[in-house]
This record gives sequence, structure tokens and C-alpha cells, in this order.
Amino acid sequence: MQQNAFFTPVDEIIAQLDSDLEQGLAKEGIPERLKKYGPNQIPEEGSKKRWAIFLEQLLDPIIYILFAAAILAFIFSDKLESAAIFFVILISVAIGYFMELKAVRSLEALVKMGQTSTHVIRSGQRTHIKAVEIVLGDIIVLSPGDVVPADARLIHVDNLLVKESVLTGESFSVAKVTEPLPMNTPITDQINMVFRGTVVSSGFGKAIVTATGKHSQLGNIQQMGVDADKERTPLEKKLNRLSNWLIGLTLGIAGLIIVIGYFRGNDLVFMIETGVALAVAAIPEGLPIVATIALARGMISLSKKQVIIKKMEAVQTLGATDIIFTDKTGTLTEDRMVVSAVIFNETYLDNLYQKEKSYYTSLKNKPVFDKMMMAGILCNNVDPTAINEQADSIEVALIQFAIHLGYDPKIVKQNNPEILELPFDSALKLMATAHKKQGGYTVYAKGAYESLVDHCDFDVYGQGMSISEHKLLWNRKVDTLASQGLRTLAFAYKEEVELPTRANILNGLTFLGVIGFLDPARQDVKAVMDIYKKAGIKVIMVTGDHPGTSKKIAQDVGILEVDAIADKIRHGKDLTRIMEGADGNDLSLLKASVFARVGPEQKLNLISYYQRHGHIVGMIGDGINDVPALKKADIGVAMGIRGAEAAREVADVILKNDKFTAMELGIRQGRVIFQNIRQFVVYLLSCNLAEILTVGFAALLNLPAPLLPLQILFLNLVTDIFPALALGFGKGEKDIMEQPPQNPKGPILDQNDWISVVMYGLSISIAVLGIVAYADRILKFSAETINNMAFYTLVFAQLLNVFNIARHRGAFFVNEITTNVWVWGAILLSLLLTLGANLSTHLAAAFSLRMLSMEQLGYSVLFALGAMVLAQLFKRARI
Repeated sequence: MQQNAFFTPVDEIIAQLDSDLEQGLAKEGIPERLKKYGPNQIPEEGSKKRWAIFLEQLLDPIIYILFAAAILAFIFSDKLESAAIFFVILISVAIGYFMELKAVRSLEALVKMGQTSTHVIRSGQRTHIKAVEIVLGDIIVLSPGDVVPADARLIHVDNLLVKESVLTGESFSVAKVTEPLPMNTPITDQINMVFRGTVVSSGFGKAIVTATGKHSQLGNIQQMGVDADKERTPLEKKLNRLSNWLIGLTLGIAGLIIVIGYFRGNDLVFMIETGVALAVAAIPEGLPIVATIALARGMISLSKKQVIIKKMEAVQTLGATDIIFTDKTGTLTEDRMVVSAVIFNETYLDNLYQKEKSYYTSLKNKPVFDKMMMAGILCNNVDPTAINEQADSIEVALIQFAIHLGYDPKIVKQNNPEILELPFDSALKLMATAHKKQGGYTVYAKGAYESLVDHCDFDVYGQGMSISEHKLLWNRKVDTLASQGLRTLAFAYKEEVELPTRANILNGLTFLGVIGFLDPARQDVKAVMDIYKKAGIKVIMVTGDHPGTSKKIAQDVGILEVDAIADKIRHGKDLTRIMEGADGNDLSLLKASVFARVGPEQKLNLISYYQRHGHIVGMIGDGINDVPALKKADIGVAMGIRGAEAAREVADVILKNDKFTAMELGIRQGRVIFQNIRQFVVYLLSCNLAEILTVGFAALLNLPAPLLPLQILFLNLVTDIFPALALGFGKGEKDIMEQPPQNPKGPILDQNDWISVVMYGLSISIAVLGIVAYADRILKFSAETINNMAFYTLVFAQLLNVFNIARHRGAFFVNEITTNVWVWGAILLSLLLTLGANLSTHLAAAFSLRMLSMEQLGYSVLFALGAMVLAQLFKRARI
């Protein structure tokens, strides 16, 4: 690849790359160059294979122990139990596989939308080819709307303006030149280069390709993304910790029961079978299924709202996020320039884009302002009858502002025909046009203030006085606009009797005033910011744009207060020094809300910095410069329409409609899902604990077996899983976005949750052991009848246990559980399945079930109600 192309003269680059300025490369030599340099594409990880998606679903400790339980059941000749456990594994894996496959295929469709083509000169002919076929030394032709296919050194420009926001984060277009630049010129100032992925907004140009594929600036940035380590999601970490804990508990309890039973004289094989039963009881077989379905349902719900989730766990990560880094251009702003401020005479108008139309009524009657608007319309290359959004954003903004004020640019241009134009010149930094009028000609000019003012002899500030009288005052006014980050444009005019020439068109101009332009904040963003603040989420702007612009937008959207202290805004040049300071413990960056003039590597380092300090970080971006940060963040969010292909590829979430507000929907859904997961984990574990305590104490107390291994599995798959699934479908608490984010370092269940698990499990086990002892010692029923009464007591008690899961301070009869229609449906379904198993001869035999009398069922219902009452007494005692 050509090194330092911005510094090297064009003729040297042409010679070094063995190309030709007019003829381009010879077509015959293209295959050899493609073989030598490779295609013009950035190496990707490729489309995720189906088998890889499938295998990922198996990487779960709960799945491991289910496999072990199935194998043990098979060894002990209980093939039905083994098959049932394998069926559980299959369901969980299948759901996860199909949901993630759908997300991957949606992303592939978006990627295809972003493929480009370009025009090159080969063997003296202009040819249209795919961008992937570009090679080093190709001469590319650039026109308005073109996406630049590779990094290239400009060899000819004609008013060429390129929008580089995807690379630099700045909204406005950059005027290009062909002259060599100093050796130490940073990439943001390499105006004689065009870079892959940027867009031509106006003008034309030719350039020689100096870097392709992974060697381009886009390639370098994407490689940073590849090298960045992706953090595991908080949910993955918490579920794995819980699963590992359950595995240890399972093995410990099973081993203890086997050893105690054996030393008490029980048969070793019988005790091993009892240990397997306890292992089955301890494992929440429904946890993988319920968690997967809850996440999948969240995925589906968000996809209907134009939010694509690429990996299911990312849904919950959104809910755990407490820091959101966001790009500015196009994410918080409209990605279009508007007139923000106007200065003429002693008049200074600001925030114009926020004013009502009636505000401008009096302006049209001011002669100086009217002349400025005429200059904005006539000294302008945008066709007012067919405004192209790819055109120069400043010129488009002037036409749209004029239309908003009631001018008709089409009529104005017809009434003032253009006779002469001095095109925009990157060296002069201005343009001028001459227009025919009755009795003579009018010249209008616009350009950079420091350039245009040097061609002005007068200004209208003091009724045609020499501009030297007020130049210092104008300098201060323009500096004020620049300090606010506004892009400024100055205007001037003169009237002539004779037709001006190119040589004298800029002589004797009268200075009119200055207009400041801004990429305005999206109107719907501020309301979302207020929601984030209530939710305990801090939003931080990271942008390559001017600090003044960044501050203005941050205040408009609510990231910054109007009177924010200086520490809230940090400049990119300070970051390396602070983050790599002597002690490494400088926490001052954690106070900032805006980081301006930051590059891709600095965004990456900022995210790592916040993650090291215990935060769950989300990143929203759309440009090439956001790729490393999107990859590194706990949750990367890219724009689906405007986002660069590379950004969509590494992100976890794609906003198909490009709306920042969609992020709030994802966070809300994530919080609801995490709350639901905590609820059904408490429910499942309390039910499983009840089974462990029941089987274990019955064995130690020499009571009749209350449960058989296959009965336990039936309970876990029927009376546990359906109510748990219903809890996973809950809508969440109404104030969920007014609660702080979950502690990223905390477990999935906190201390209060574990107390609830023990209380509810103990209440159920007391009820079941109570009915076993009562039926055995008082009623003198047979072991088979006692087993069935215990089984049905567990069925009823576990179904009623779902009502214990509501918030501690919630009302018992009206809460998020009792108003969940899925809960009532799950209870009814579980009862019907239990009845069906009893009525089916084969299933009844497999599960050792038989019909009980109404009296016996009545005892089961009574003891089950007693379990719920006991759990509620425990629960109320803690309030």
C-alpha cells in the first residue's frame, strides 16, 4: 500500500504504482494485481454457520448436568426418564437456535443493502465495476452521491465536497484539494485524500487508489474492532455462576444422602438411586427452557418495533446497562445542516431552528437581511426544484431556510438570471455570482469569513462605512459563533452598471453579515433522556466534532445542563494523559458527560475505562469510526439504515429505523426480562428445594417414599415449567424505568431472593412431609397411596407457590402475578396435564399414579393451602 500518499506529489504516486493519469491501468494487468493485493474487501468473520449457532446453545452448565442426569438415568435402566431429560435439552437448544438464526439472517439482508459499485478508468475507457474489484493504482471517478470505494489520493477536483461524518463524526462536508500536505498532517485534515466509506456530496473528482481492503482507514479501524475483546453479557455471567453453584449443591446433597443412608444400613444401589432422584430434584430442568423462551419473546417483541437483537442474551444486557455512550451525528442529531444564527447590523438572532414561523415575519422587511437571503439563494448551486440531500449541506440549508421564510427560490432565480459565476475555490474559500437586473448587475458572494472580508471595502453596519471601522467587532462576533461550534458563512454584495469580469468580480464588495449553521438535535431525543435519568442511566456523548458543537447539542438534548461545569466536557487530547496517568486511578473522567474530538481508539479506551470501574456500557453508533467501540461495549447498538456495514456487523443490536428512541424500548424490555427471570428462578428453585428437602428428610426419617425419580421429573416439567414460563411473560412493574439498574457485579438472586427461596421451599416441604406422616402414622394408608397423596400435594402446593412470588410489599389479591393472565392459563394447563397423566393407562403406570378418593384429594388440597398460608406468614413477618 502507498505510504504517506497525502505528502507525496501525484506524479511520484503515479510512477510508484505504475499507473497512468489519463489511461489508468491496463485491463490485462488487473488479474495479476488482484492476485497480488487481494480483492478490495475487509476480511470478515463471515456468515455464522448453522452448526456454530447450534453448538453455542449447548454451552450452558445446566445443560451439562442435564446430560449427566440423563446418562445416569439410562445407566440405572430408567430409559423413560433418560428420554424425557434429553427431550428437555432438545427443546431448549432448538428455541435458542432458531431465534439466533433468524437474527443472523436479518443482519445478512442488511449487509447486502450496503454493497457498492464505482466508476474507474482502465485502458483509457470509463468502466463501471463492483467496488470489490478495485485494485491499487486504479483511477476512480467521483460524482455526487458516490460512496468512495477505497482510500485514494486526489489528482483532479472540481468543487469536490465530501461528507466524512462516517469517519470523523463531523456533520459538514469537506472541500478537497490536490496539493501535497505537510508530513505530520492528521487524517482529519488530509483534504487531498478521499477515504473508503465516505460520500461525495457535490462536485466531481478523480483520484488514484492508494490503499484497499484491510489496508484502508476503514480496514485499520475495523481491525481494532476485531482485536477488541468482547465482554460476556451480565446475564451469561450470572446464570453461569448460579448454574455452577447449583451443580455443586446437587453433587454435595446427593453425595451426603448416599453416604448417610449407606452407613445407616440401607442398600447402596437403593441409595445411589435416591441420590439420582435428589440430583434430578435439585436441577431446575425448566430453567434453560424458560430463560430461552423469555429472551426469545423479548427478541420477537423488539423485532416488531424495528429492533433486531443478534444474540438473545443481549436483550437482558440492555436492561442492565447503566452507561450509554452515543455518537452525535445522525444519532442525537438530524444529520443535516440548518440555519441556527444570523448576524447583521446590530441584530443577533440565535436558535432559529427552534423558532416558530411567525418569528420571522418582521425579518423580511429588513433590507440587509433580504440581501443576505438573496445571496443565499442566488449564490448557490442547489436546484430548488429538486433538492438532493446528497448535495452540499450548507447550500441545501440556505435554500430550505429561504423557503421556510416564504421566499420562492425558483422565482428568485428566474427574476435574477445568472450571467457569470466564480466557482467555489478551495484556495479562495469563497464563490461569487453576477446577476442581471434592471439597469445593471448585482454581484453576490459567500464564503469563509476570513477570506471574504478581505475582499470587502464597506459594510452595512454603519450605512456603507469602511469595513475597517468595524472589522474588530465582526471578528468577535464570528469568534462567538465558532466557539459555539457553529459552521459560519459570510455574505457580501455589490451593484454594478457594467458586467463584472472574473478579474474584478470580487472588488469593492459590501459586507452583509454572517450565518451560523448547525446539525440540530433530534426533537424526540430529550424526552428519552429524561427517562434515562429517572432510570439511573447516564448518557455520554463521544464525538469527533468540535467541542462547542458538542456542548450545544448536549444541552439541547438534555445530556448537559445549561450551566454545566467545565469538567463535564473533555477534549480528546486530554484522554490519553488521564487514562494512562502515573497512578491510573484518576476518576475525573467518570464525571464527564461529553467527550469531543475523540478518535476510534480513544472511544475504545473510554469504554474499557468505564468497564474497569464496574459499569455495564452500551454504545450507540453508525460510522466506521464507531466500530471498535461497538465491539468492545457490553452492548453495541448500530443504525440499520444509515449505519456503515462494518458497524452493523459488530453490533449486538440493530435499530432498523435509525431512531435513538428505540433504545429506550430495548432497555425497558431488558429490565422486564431480568425481573421476570429473577421471579421464575425464585419460583423454580423454591419448588426444587421443596423436592430435595422432602425426598432427603423422608429417606433420613424412614418415611414412605414421597416421590419417585420420574414423578420428580414430571413435576419439574409440568407443574414447574408452565407457571415459570407464565412468570417470564409478565409485563413488569409500571415503575420499572424509575428503578436503578441492576448491580453488574451482583448475582442473579440477592440475599432477599435466597431467603424467599428457602422460606417458600421449606413451607412446601413441611406440608408434603406433614401429609406423608399423617397418612402413614394416623390414617395408616398404603405406601402407594401415601406416595400419590404426597405427589398431588406437591402439584397443588407448587402451583399455588406462584402467588408467593409477587413483590413483598404488594397486595396479595391484586398484583403483577394475579393480573397476569398467563399465570392462570399455566395453572389450568398444569392441572389438565396432571389429570391427563392420571387418566392415561400408560402414563399412569410410568409415573406410578392411581386415582385417589375425594377425601384423599381433599387432604392434598388442604395441606397445599397450608403451605401457601405458611409461606405468606413468613413473607409478611419480614415486611
